[in-house]
Amino acid sequence: MAVELQNVCKAFGEKQVLQDFSHTFPEGELTCVMGPSGCGKTTLLSLLLGLEQPDAGKILGMEGRRKSAVFQEDRLCENASAVSNIRLVNPALSKGEAEAMLRELGLGDSLGQPVRTLSGGMKRRVAILRALAAEYDVLFCDEPFKGLDQATKAQVLDYFLARTQGKTVLVVTHDPEEAKSLGGHTLLL
Repeated sequence: MAVELQNVCKAFGEKQVLQDFSHTFPEGELTCVMGPSGCGKTTLLSLLLGLEQPDAGKILGMEGRRKSAVFQEDRLCENASAVSNIRLVNPALSKGEAEAMLRELGLGDSLGQPVRTLSGGMKRRVAILRALAAEYDVLFCDEPFKGLDQATKAQVLDYFLARTQGKTVLVVTHDPEEAKSLGGHTLLL
């Protein structure tokens, strides 16, 4: 089922962020959401995730859907290990499976360390892996690859694309090259 917004409006105080916004995100496809800072990209994801409510309009196709997200901030459990953070969203995932995911993205030396001891780029990879480990119907990512060097970003992009094939995914990005690498549709706000 596609995710559809019909004439959605959202304001914060006097600032109108979205005005009569309508769009359909196709089922099973990736969409990159792009636009200048402050144009409503993060607000759009917050509305779709149910973290904010629209002032007017309708959001269809999200009822009963399992959601996963990579936020702008990593929002990890800082005192827990990377393995524990990943298994938090999917307890059925074995410790060995979580460790294998981490090794695949170059985090094999940091499996048992508290997340607070990891670098920013390492935390980012843990946040991405945690979102991918969840059993989701729709994945929302807000600047998921920020803070990654070019080589790591290429590795993570390949991993991400392989694991989101055929899934409904929305990725907010400022980077046109990143959007091109991700493929899929592009929505300009």
